[in-house]
Order: sequence, then C-alpha cells, then structure tokens
Amino acid sequence: QVQLVESGGGLVQPGGSLRLSCVASGFTFSSRAMSWYRQAPGKERELVTSITSAGGSTNYADSVKGRFTISRDNAKKTVYLQMNSLKPEDTAVYFCNVRIYGTSWTDYWGQGTQVTVSS
Repeated sequence: QVQLVESGGGLVQPGGSLRLSCVASGFTFSSRAMSWYRQAPGKERELVTSITSAGGSTNYADSVKGRFTISRDNAKKTVYLQMNSLKPEDTAVYFCNVRIYGTSWTDYWGQGTQVTVSS
C-alpha cells in the first residue's frame, strides 16, 4: 500500500531553516509528481509546492517563493522541502502528498510533521 512518512519538523526561530523529508513506498515513486501541503490551525490545507516525476519542473505558492525549495531523490524514493528564512506564518503541519490514478484520482497523505516558527 502507499505510504508516505514525513520527518524533519520542529521548533525554529524566525529567520531559521529546516529541511523536511518524505520517504515513499508502495508505488513507483519515479513516475509520480510529488507535493507538499501545509495546514495551519483553523485554516484549510494549502498547496505549498510540487515537483514533477523527474524533478525537472517545480512550482511554489507565492507565499514561499524564494524561501522554500523542493527536490527529490528517486533512488532513495524521497522528496525534500528545504525551508529558509522561516516566518511565524509558516507555522503549520506539513504533509507530503501523491496523487495516483487507479479507477479514479486518489490523494495519499503522510501523517504530517509539525513546523513551529517562534522566538
């Protein structure tokens, strides 16, 4: 079955950095685009960034452009999110996501990792 396991969250001061990782299993990782979403308390889950299957194309939410970088290592079946210049408004639970078509499109999610930006 599809499994996504995130790690790397934590407490960081404003201006600091964190790198999140998501290890995937149960599907052909190198054939799937991957995404990171986040959900802050009381807010809807929002798309942060996505990367194509070979890593050749990425896109970012305006709120994180220039500060966050998504990357992937298909040999390790892992997608990363490097977060720099973190702001308090980046505080959220961050989720790894893959969308796979079976008989219909299905979103799969990891358990999430908490990122807290606070002094």
